[in-house]
Amino acid sequence: MFVSSTATQPAESQLSNALARDRLGVAAVVFFVMSAAAPLTVVAGVVPTGLAVTGLTGISIAFVAVALVLAIFSVGYVAMARHISNAGAFYAYVARGLGRPTGVGASWVALLAYNMFQVASYGGFGAIAQPLFVDWFGVDAPWWSFALVAWALVGVLGVRDVAVNGKVLATLLVAEIALTVIFSVAEILSSGFHPSAAPVDVSTLTGAGSGALLVMAITGFVGFEQSVVFSEESRDPRRTVPRATYIAIALIAVLYAFASWAMISAAGPDQVVGKAAEEGPELFFNLAAGPLGDIALHLGHILFLTSLIAAMISFHNIISRYMFSLGREGVLPRLFGRTVPGTGAPKNGSLAQSAVGLIVVALYAVMGWDPLVQLFFWGGTGGGLGVLLLITLTAFAVIGYFARHPEGEDVLHRIVAPVISAVLLVVVSYLALDNIATLLGVEPGSKPAVVVPASFGVLLLGGILWAFFLRATRPQVYSGIGLGASSATSGGGFAAALNEGAGPGAGR
Repeated sequence: MFVSSTATQPAESQLSNALARDRLGVAAVVFFVMSAAAPLTVVAGVVPTGLAVTGLTGISIAFVAVALVLAIFSVGYVAMARHISNAGAFYAYVARGLGRPTGVGASWVALLAYNMFQVASYGGFGAIAQPLFVDWFGVDAPWWSFALVAWALVGVLGVRDVAVNGKVLATLLVAEIALTVIFSVAEILSSGFHPSAAPVDVSTLTGAGSGALLVMAITGFVGFEQSVVFSEESRDPRRTVPRATYIAIALIAVLYAFASWAMISAAGPDQVVGKAAEEGPELFFNLAAGPLGDIALHLGHILFLTSLIAAMISFHNIISRYMFSLGREGVLPRLFGRTVPGTGAPKNGSLAQSAVGLIVVALYAVMGWDPLVQLFFWGGTGGGLGVLLLITLTAFAVIGYFARHPEGEDVLHRIVAPVISAVLLVVVSYLALDNIATLLGVEPGSKPAVVVPASFGVLLLGGILWAFFLRATRPQVYSGIGLGASSATSGGGFAAALNEGAGPGAGR
């Protein structure tokens, strides 16, 4: 039910419209970013599943290539962060660089893309945990029961202080990075290891299926761009955000390229696709089990599950802050723009995301759909495509913003790097869309190959139309789009627009 701003005044005594300040340093932001990237989940889950679905082995060079493109993009991206501090990130940047309607459209695309990642993690967690609990404890429960346990944990943490989430993520992330490195070294020491050039073959970046390969790599980096989401909660964001962004990109690239090269070389480039199809996420652990023994195998399984939990926590925080930013400005109901005093947690956005996760898990359970391929891989891959399109749009937004506000930045940050990154990202986006069927492992023209990219286009258009509606009915809300905290004092918003535009009885 939508109510007017007058009716909601009592609740404001228990809520605020500001996130907690000065809570996060460089290390904490890196933990959030890399937890969203989920190193062990990517290496042990996404890479083997991608190998099995696409048959493409040049993943290591793809990680390096994507890292270079994203590093160039980040030059202008973090420069813009020095001028705009907003938890809406892509939404705010596109609104300020390409216009308010496009910014609202981008926000809708962002909500879908990040929710796809979030709910995909539930599917991966349930699908991996189910057989493990049978082997370990003799507990044969359905996958969705394990997914719901993770869902409940993430939901509770989502309404806590962001610093608490940061400490949890730090612990989980350090453990999974250490294990990924140890297992990769163990694979190099295994009897079947033979150094292979296939994972670093540059020709795979221009050959058949190159777009699918690049999106697989992009999926592994998703989260790097979210350093700016925490700019309002960071200490000295002008330094914290750039440092965290570049550190995260470098660490992700080195870790992923090394681990995927070791895995493919240990399995054999001619056999790895077949083994990946047969063993799935177990491939990475099985290859390391020879030198390390079964206890390492069990430890790998445990940390794989905690890696998924870390990714869930990180994406949950990202989504709730997007909703907070949109609610604060009145683009979504104002109730989403409220935080809990003391913790600064965007509680209503967090609860809304939890509701979405619950609905998706329930739907997959009732319909009997495959949680590993149709939720974990398709959801993560679709989310990766959505974020790639958002990054591309934001590259042009950076150019547009600095064309009007050149003050304080040199030509490298304002023009050179943004233009180069925009051109490169357009090429990558084209290849991704052209290879979407290969990426999803389906026939060209099939429903998933059409629905996934079309859904982002529909939401972009829907958001643009909604912005035009706000401009016509609530001009003060429209004028505050992308302004962040300074727009929180303007009245009205989505709820008021519905109330006033729907006639007598609206909002009851």
